[in-house]
Amino acid sequence: MGMLAPGVAPEVPDGSELPGARAAAITGAAYGVLLILGVVLGVLGGFSHAWYLQDIPIAAVGWVVALFALPWGMGRLMGTRLAALLPMLSWLLVSFVLSGRRPEGDLTIAGDLAGYVYLYGGMLASAVAVLLIPSTGGSWLLRQNVRIK
Repeated sequence: MGMLAPGVAPEVPDGSELPGARAAAITGAAYGVLLILGVVLGVLGGFSHAWYLQDIPIAAVGWVVALFALPWGMGRLMGTRLAALLPMLSWLLVSFVLSGRRPEGDLTIAGDLAGYVYLYGGMLASAVAVLLIPSTGGSWLLRQNVRIK
């Protein structure tokens, strides 16, 4: 197994592209879709979190449940904490932009009960969901292969 000359492609028996490159492209596309999913959740939740049932912000509570279920499910399905973290980071970015006051004085996520439940409950629920995903590697503190000279 030597190095190939520049411009020479390695031979693959069936003529398809390398399996490692295909897996990396699929994984990258999946992470990109998770980022977009977080943006979509942030926009939808920002505009629909303030629905009340009597005095209970039922939509905000529903969004908190969804913001726990999504990262937990994606992390378990893909087997990494990164898959759980990416949609929540993009959701958080969109939610913070929507909670900021505009020059006209408007804001999408208001500082009322529904807004606080949506923002703080969503952050707490998504953080707990990310932490509940099992780690793929061992702890860096417990590794045995450290050599000190």
